[in-house]
Amino acid sequence: MKLTTFELMRIWADITGLLLFAFWAGALLLGFQTSEMLPMLITAVGGFQLFHVVQDLMIRRRSA
Repeated sequence: MKLTTFELMRIWADITGLLLFAFWAGALLLGFQTSEMLPMLITAVGGFQLFHVVQDLMIRRRSA
């Protein structure tokens, strides 16, 4: 299975978002001070993924 560059970018965004969330949640559970920017960054990555999931659904629906 050969993935396109765009699909690979989405996979890297998924991995990055999950790692950022794990880091942030772990820091909160251990009582460390976290950056105020980190939750916004996690939300931005999630928004990016949500946009592209909906876009894929719309493209598939139009082509069907």
